[in-house]
Amino acid sequence: MVGRPPPSGATGTPEERREADLDALTQALQEMLHEIGAHTGALYRLTPDGQTLEVTVMTGLPREFLQPWERVGVRAPIPVADAVREGRLVWVPTEKDMVREYPSIAVALPYEFSLAAVPVSTSGGRYGVFVVWSGPYPPPPAGTRDRIAAAAAVLGRRLEHLEQIAGQGPPARRDRPVCPPAPSGTAPAEALGAMVARLPEGMATLDARGRLTYVSPKGAALLGESPLRLLGVQPWTVLPWLDDPVYEDRYRRAMISQQPTSFVALRPPGRWLTFELFPSMSGITLRITPAPVEPDLGPERPAPAGVSLPTRAGAIYHVLHLASTLTQAAGVQDVLGLVSDQIMPAFGAQAMVVLAIEEGRLRVLAHRGYPEPIVEQYRRASLTSSTPSVRTMVTGVPGFFESEKELYQLYPSAVAPDDGMSSWALMPLIASGRPIGTLLLAFTEPHPFSVEERAVLTSLGGLIAQALERARLYDAKLELAHGLQEGLLPHALPRVPGLDATARYLPGTEGMDIGGDFYDVIRLPGGSVAAIIGDVQGHNVTAAALMGQVRTAVRAYATAGARPGEVLRRTNHLLVDLDPDLFASCVYVHLDVAARTASLARAGHPQPLLRHPDGRVEVLDLPGGLLLGIDPEAEYPCVELPLDVGAVLALYTDGLIEAPGLDIDDSLAALGGELAHAGARTLDDDAESLMAYARRTNRRSDDVALLLLRLTGEAAEGR
Repeated sequence: MVGRPPPSGATGTPEERREADLDALTQALQEMLHEIGAHTGALYRLTPDGQTLEVTVMTGLPREFLQPWERVGVRAPIPVADAVREGRLVWVPTEKDMVREYPSIAVALPYEFSLAAVPVSTSGGRYGVFVVWSGPYPPPPAGTRDRIAAAAAVLGRRLEHLEQIAGQGPPARRDRPVCPPAPSGTAPAEALGAMVARLPEGMATLDARGRLTYVSPKGAALLGESPLRLLGVQPWTVLPWLDDPVYEDRYRRAMISQQPTSFVALRPPGRWLTFELFPSMSGITLRITPAPVEPDLGPERPAPAGVSLPTRAGAIYHVLHLASTLTQAAGVQDVLGLVSDQIMPAFGAQAMVVLAIEEGRLRVLAHRGYPEPIVEQYRRASLTSSTPSVRTMVTGVPGFFESEKELYQLYPSAVAPDDGMSSWALMPLIASGRPIGTLLLAFTEPHPFSVEERAVLTSLGGLIAQALERARLYDAKLELAHGLQEGLLPHALPRVPGLDATARYLPGTEGMDIGGDFYDVIRLPGGSVAAIIGDVQGHNVTAAALMGQVRTAVRAYATAGARPGEVLRRTNHLLVDLDPDLFASCVYVHLDVAARTASLARAGHPQPLLRHPDGRVEVLDLPGGLLLGIDPEAEYPCVELPLDVGAVLALYTDGLIEAPGLDIDDSLAALGGELAHAGARTLDDDAESLMAYARRTNRRSDDVALLLLRLTGEAAEGR
């Protein structure tokens, strides 16, 4: 059972004891999987620096299925990283949930399966994550959750025991199929073989790694190959007409989802065969029959030629996963962060440098794992130097050096000699047909690069280059947009005796365009003050330009002495005449500081909040007119109310209370509670508290503008 203690008193060399404990760890993992009915499990170990998770033990599926996530950064948006980072059980019950919550994984594993990830820890601290895969089923009952948690605790103790023996923990090189014990009374092999031989179709079995363990005579005849050549190998390695990612994908689908599947393939020169796959935790039973008619594959799916395809399905899905990860990046720093936090751990690299050409010079955009003196050598390199990184950048040819000897045979004066690394991969970053930089991954041990890994890394270089090029455009446009936004908003609010005023602006986290939120405080003749906050529809330069026009118009009408309702009515006429196909909302406030009164008018804008001196917060239920720019005949009623000294009037845009999935009334109540809780401090403290409240929403689809006003009583005392 899973609850057995770690082995003690083992004899032999440290390596033998470590192997024995790995066997015990694997056995514990297999027993737990049988107990809860799952077909695959893996144990991730947290590296000593706490930045990477790597597979220690895996059982149930071939290790290559987990290739994109064999090593992952703890900040990666995937279940295992979420589990260790948040210290909780992460459960993804269906394929739809995976698409919604972890789209990059869904792209790389487009199959039906459930996944649970639970952190593994002991009294010594965090050790990693325990992951369970199974076919699709509803969320587990409490008992299953308890069993998973208990198993994780036992595995944590055994992993701790391994680390005490090995110092740095076991290597991530153990994967075994789940093999349930054979039931008692099993028929002899001869009887089973005779039974299968009498069937009209061909039969075969594959183990969890896709290797043929049995082929009936009829099956071998249909496949056109000797049983001796088929046994112990994956069928697509000896049958060229099955060496197609589409067919391998069916095998992966059956193993991961544990659901039957099938496909049709052409055995040259012209015989079509149907393959039906029936999976279990120990492998696959394969039924092979002649296809009744030639299938219609359509114009987009030609029949496979008798030529081996170089790209495996696993490599395709690995590239898809990395590509979907890069699409999440917006700015240059986002791209570089993904390279260092997710892509670098995925290949087991210990160091990384990203070089780029900027203004005709070589620049280090990002680095990780190298000490500063080594990075400084890369910074001093020029575009004319004959080094691997520059050569890769100029020629566009990737470089893979599996040993130090191989590198220095080609580049005796390579940049960063004695950098402590033993193998290197250099990928050119080429975007729009021109080189923009080089990605260098370095490994502390000699690293043989397989054909598949070279293909994935080369493809990855192009993806990173495109992402960097897009990110540079994003950053340039964002800088321009922010500059325009800052130029249109007031740089400082006027100082008015008897009144404190403060404002804040917070850009949205979605999209990269400029917003139309605005605010202003205007000194009026006679010691009065006008305050306005508003929001122009849209997030683009047109919205920003219209925002500037609205703010200018309001300022002009206010200084001319118009009452609040009249200011909005005239501004509405202006917008209707301009006909920009955009609308604006706003609240206009006329404050008589000496008389301690406020006159307010509203045009389709959220209701202001008023915090009384006793801390009570009130939502001002102001009657309002239509949005500005819709109806030239719209009227905007004015409401007058008294203000006590110390009262705070909060004006804000809808980005502060509107978010997907939130009820507007609940959000408004929460904002009022935050304003009440922030009382008895300075007005700037109040504003910072409300901005912190806004930042708790991780994805804001709209900008936030905030304007707080408070009477201090100075004017009354001075009369």
